[in-house]
Amino acid sequence: MKKKGKRSKVRVAFRKNREARARRQNLTRDVLDAGAEEIDLAGGERISGKGDVSRHRTVVAVETEDGLVLDVDESACLTGRVVSSVGLVNNVRASDGRTFECSVRRVVRTMARDGRNVVVTGDRVLFRPLEDGTGVIERVEPRGATLSRFSQRREHVIVANVDQVVVVVSAADPPVKPNLVDRFLVSAAKGGSKAVVVVNKADLVDVARLQPLAGVYTRTGHDFEIVSATTGFGIDRLRRRLAGRQSVVAGQSGVGKSSLLNVVQPGLALATGEVAEDSRKGRHTTRSARLLELSGEGFEGANTGWVVDTPGIRQLALWDVEPGEVEAHFVEFRPFVTLCRYPDCSHTHEEGCGVKLATRRGLISPLRYASYVRILEGD
Repeated sequence: MKKKGKRSKVRVAFRKNREARARRQNLTRDVLDAGAEEIDLAGGERISGKGDVSRHRTVVAVETEDGLVLDVDESACLTGRVVSSVGLVNNVRASDGRTFECSVRRVVRTMARDGRNVVVTGDRVLFRPLEDGTGVIERVEPRGATLSRFSQRREHVIVANVDQVVVVVSAADPPVKPNLVDRFLVSAAKGGSKAVVVVNKADLVDVARLQPLAGVYTRTGHDFEIVSATTGFGIDRLRRRLAGRQSVVAGQSGVGKSSLLNVVQPGLALATGEVAEDSRKGRHTTRSARLLELSGEGFEGANTGWVVDTPGIRQLALWDVEPGEVEAHFVEFRPFVTLCRYPDCSHTHEEGCGVKLATRRGLISPLRYASYVRILEGD
């Protein structure tokens, strides 16, 4: 955790759990009996009592470089990292190697209600161990880089505290979805991580056919690897990319994310599945994000790595990316933006657009330009 500062008192609003709001009886009669004063109530004024729906509590928080965090008795707690989080069940690996099934203290949930996920895989937490071998998460430490998406009008953090997003696609079955790849790249950059594009199942095609795709991403400064979990081709290079890093492996179902990790470190025994014959789409095999330690050959000492295996994602709605920001994540546009006739050119419908001209002349990949337009239009 970052350097602590002074303690402050914070008022936190609590909403009563699992409690239906009581319906007031004979409301019309009560208003008529009360007189005109009650009839002229302002539209936004609440009629119910202050405690009917919510209550407040004052909590003590500590000011850090990353904002306010709950002040807890650290002497009664252990530090750990969330290795999986499903519903109300959070498995936390303590710094001594033990794993605890933890619930979350209610005030922690309340203070984080602006996001969909209070606790996510990869979070660093402070938790209080209980006598029955379980625990209670007392505080979630400020997060580093994250991978997020937009879901249910809020931010859905997929994983926290990673420094590398490994975007896995397949050379065949299922086919590559460039728009999904580009969305992952934008989300990684927005969350503060670098990204690498990995093409699996190279054994199913002529590798030379993948070179144009490799050129698209290497020219934009992204790392690119071609591998095969079946033959072992490129696995040593992938292993070196994961060594000493905090990574998340992401992509659509069926591309072989879990299969790659099983080959990178034999013994993980992650469940794998096959692509559906009728739709050529992958089946969900990994049900939730899971943090794994990479050790053994290639991961000794300082090279020990941590990687999160995630469920397949077929669509990725970007979180907190404004239309005006999208252009900045397509670095190949930059030399041509100054050639646009209009300073606020969106590079979609305007005449005299330098980016569209460069695309027509083959200086910008049509696949990348199409991804840009789809992201901008919210498709």
